[in-house]
Amino acid sequence: MKPNAKLKKQNFGKKFSWTPYLFLLPAIAFLGLTSFLPVFQAIYLSFTNYDFVGSPEFIGWKNYLNLWKDQTFWKTLGNTLTYLIFAVPSLVILPLAIAILVNQKLRSIKFFRAIYYFPVIVSVVVAGIAWKWVYAQNGILNYFLSTISFQDIKIPWLTDPKTAIFAIIAVVIWRGIGYYMVIYLAGLQAIPADLYEAAAIDGSDGWQKHLDITIPLMKPYIILVAVISSIGAMKVFEEVYIMSQGGPANSTKTVVYYLYDKGFTSLEMGYASAIGVFLFLIIFIISILTFKFINPAKSIG
Repeated sequence: MKPNAKLKKQNFGKKFSWTPYLFLLPAIAFLGLTSFLPVFQAIYLSFTNYDFVGSPEFIGWKNYLNLWKDQTFWKTLGNTLTYLIFAVPSLVILPLAIAILVNQKLRSIKFFRAIYYFPVIVSVVVAGIAWKWVYAQNGILNYFLSTISFQDIKIPWLTDPKTAIFAIIAVVIWRGIGYYMVIYLAGLQAIPADLYEAAAIDGSDGWQKHLDITIPLMKPYIILVAVISSIGAMKVFEEVYIMSQGGPANSTKTVVYYLYDKGFTSLEMGYASAIGVFLFLIIFIISILTFKFINPAKSIG
């Protein structure tokens, strides 16, 4: 008898057991209440007119039609894509370079890892207030620029539509570098040292060994960071709320901020739900495209 046929015969007689599913039941129930149920509720509310008073009134596709005509929504979507385009490449490349640097076997290297990770553990509120002070016209950044240029510089970083969004993007990058550095560091420490020793014998040393060995083996981690940072960039809210409140002239307002504004300030929960569903579809499409153009299975193979 062939081994495969024998294995199939043994498995055929095995009784079905509910035990594994009973262990999964608490987690599935928790996810259902906290994740899946709110998603279906949001989809339903997106087809209604609901202001927290009374019952939702079903209005069909009206919210989505209004969304298509909403110039403010398209403005916020453009701002969100700006966060995506400028923040994600930096959050993919810079943390990898820093992870390579702090992966060296040197004295006090753990201290430097902690320094790079420090922005991650800082409260968003504290970081936002601190950076507002840094970006003030009489703040430390303009003072530093005035010192090195010997001129009185007072750039309105957060009050000029041309600079405000990029000032906030810089804060988003500053806060995210340490988090993604740790992900890369876990991947780097899983690469066998023998590969680098063999590469050195073949003449691949310095940064060239990272191009030949590190980056190809780190592609699954690069994909992970690209997807997570893309989702994070599409959902930027706290930094905008604390530092600029979406201004000036909606130049920093994101889709999530607009959703919050419509849902909890204007009490248009049905319209806010339509914005949320639209944002979910965009994030889903971006994630699918990322996995399609950078196939993690091919990267590992």
